[in-house]
Amino acid sequence: MSLNTPQRTMGTLPVFMTAISTILGAILFLRFGYAIAHVGLLSTLLVILIGHLVTIPTAMAVAEIATNQKVEGGGAYYMISRSFGLNIGGAIGIALYFSQAISVAFYVIAFTVSCRGLIDYANAELGWAVEPWMVNYGFMALLTLLMLTKGANVGVKALYFVVAILVVSLGMFFMGTGPGNGGSHDWYATIAESFTDPESGKLITRFSFFEVFTFIFPAFTGIAAGLGLSGDLKDPKKSIPRGTLWATVVGIVVYIAVSFKLFYSAPLESLASDELFMENIAIWSPIIPIGLACAAMSSALGSVLIAPRTLQALGVDCIFPSRFSGFIAKGKEGTNEPVAASLITCIIGFIFVSMGDINAVAEIISMFFMLTYGAICMVSFFEHMAADPSYRPTFRSKWYISLAGGLLCFYLMFKMNALYAWVSLILMVAIYIWVTYRNKEKKGIANLFKGIIFQVTRGLQMQLQKRDSFTDDEENWRPFVLSISKSTFERRAGFDMVRWIAHRYGFGTYVHFIEGFLNEDTRKQSQEVKGKLVRLAEGVKSRVYLDTIISPSFTSAIAQSIQLPGVSGKGNNMIVFEYTDQHKENIRQALDNYEILKSTNLDICLLRSTLRGFGYEKNIHLWITTSDAENAHMIILMGYILFGHPDWSEGKLTVYTIYHDHDREEKQDRLTKLIKEGRIPISQQNIELVRLDREADHREAVNLHSHEADLTVIGFNDSDIEKHGESTFEGYDKVGNVLFVNAQKNINLE
Repeated sequence: MSLNTPQRTMGTLPVFMTAISTILGAILFLRFGYAIAHVGLLSTLLVILIGHLVTIPTAMAVAEIATNQKVEGGGAYYMISRSFGLNIGGAIGIALYFSQAISVAFYVIAFTVSCRGLIDYANAELGWAVEPWMVNYGFMALLTLLMLTKGANVGVKALYFVVAILVVSLGMFFMGTGPGNGGSHDWYATIAESFTDPESGKLITRFSFFEVFTFIFPAFTGIAAGLGLSGDLKDPKKSIPRGTLWATVVGIVVYIAVSFKLFYSAPLESLASDELFMENIAIWSPIIPIGLACAAMSSALGSVLIAPRTLQALGVDCIFPSRFSGFIAKGKEGTNEPVAASLITCIIGFIFVSMGDINAVAEIISMFFMLTYGAICMVSFFEHMAADPSYRPTFRSKWYISLAGGLLCFYLMFKMNALYAWVSLILMVAIYIWVTYRNKEKKGIANLFKGIIFQVTRGLQMQLQKRDSFTDDEENWRPFVLSISKSTFERRAGFDMVRWIAHRYGFGTYVHFIEGFLNEDTRKQSQEVKGKLVRLAEGVKSRVYLDTIISPSFTSAIAQSIQLPGVSGKGNNMIVFEYTDQHKENIRQALDNYEILKSTNLDICLLRSTLRGFGYEKNIHLWITTSDAENAHMIILMGYILFGHPDWSEGKLTVYTIYHDHDREEKQDRLTKLIKEGRIPISQQNIELVRLDREADHREAVNLHSHEADLTVIGFNDSDIEKHGESTFEGYDKVGNVLFVNAQKNINLE
């Protein structure tokens, strides 16, 4: 589904005027004097500051995102969805649309306030019975008729007139003097906690800082107004940043100036009780309601222009069910005006106009806009962190500015109204789940976070390489284990051993060997195998990095693999080979490359797997023979590491050491000291000393005592390989799986 090709005729000025007419709109006329009365001048300036600590990072993020990509119709929604992905973008887009649609009602109610003089005149002088709700519905009906018949062009043309009236009304306001503030120049001064207005008889209760902030914040949302015209702009990459940033700067200056003018020109009680007291300050009082009417009208026009385009963009992206998406995505032929989306927006406007309470509507708008602005800032921050080469904006913000803006948005949400904030977030999550269910294939956010994770790990790896050279790190030894096998899918024992070793204390890399030369067929095969490996790992919650290697021989595969750093960013220090008595090619290949492995100083582990497997994963027997002084530390530490995995957590670790006639006490003391100083949790009753004649074969003792063990760990050394070769690993017929360990260096357990 695609939009009809629209006529793009607008430049920077419409963006600026759309934004500035909202920034200098209804809130400026109705709520700035109100704010000064309730929280004081200094706190009002603080409201302006905090509001712009949100809007300026958002404006910069908007400018950045807009200069990175082709911006289509949908404004802020388009930018978020194309960076965060359609799933979360669609969820935020729906919330954004409702905030824009509800804004229409807000400005319609503000327009009715500006007509209060006319309403009083019609009722008192003409004898009519006009109620504010009649004006609300009448103006809403007029907007609906205007949008369904004329569309965007008439709205933008009206902005020129509106901005001119705003300039004149503010000019006359600044030229007036007013009654003054009674001589009080205390910037902290506010009205009392409550008082009764003598004219209206109403009880005026003072609001808190964040309540006032909530009512005023819609004034700062003007920066989003210009974004909604993105689909109608000739060059969005220039028009959006320039128009938005200039409107933001002008808005700040005017806000501060109006605040000081109100403070020095009117009593606080008058500002609190009369929301249009600016009439009494301007040199010609009617210009204030006229300016408010024009501002409310332009803002209402802006909202009723933008909201349908957001809804139309959601329909184009098929966020909703197909029929409804097709209905709202369809535009008028030739101009692509969102007729259906405009009708839905006006219906929502009618619903909220019936509330009649401008503060209640402002609170809802503030919450949704704060959520949207936070999302825009976080998009910019995440794009900086991901460092995706495709993200190349010509205007760049700073990552810390975007992050600060995003975090401040979410903090303010809860300070404004914690209940509304939780409801907004829960609704957002619910919408996200629903949109994800509807669009399972659209997972753009995954790519963004994948880039962030890549950058974080890249930085950590570089720091590790700089600060912590791996060579001979005996005191803080941890396993960086590598395993290469072509029998992954026939036998799982080798993979299981790697994931157990790497689970808690180290890092593991498991490589499936594909014999052959690199070409299109073997590359395709490697991709299929890697997919199978990932699915295999998912089933057992593995923490092992999985990969494949294509090489003409096992020797070349070993040589290539051991030269490269592991997933940790450091070199590997251990290699594991798996074999069975029926398939000994792996052990033969390992022994054929034994000198290569020794030259790299890798600890070598050979796992003999049997049909018994690892049994119930309860008992591990560690054997320290008479010739195993150099392997003793590694054997004991391997037992401890394996018990760090949940599969073995309820098991039992038993250490066997072989002694001859006169060295029992020496062996026992040495082993006890080793375990105690190494803080290895093996109790004294789990240490077994086995007497063996000097001429006897230790394999007999192993077969006798460990025939029921689920895993037996035994050491071997270089002299064993030189003398006996492959037969070093034979003769253990009565035991199950055996892990043979050869430590290339002595590990300090203390």
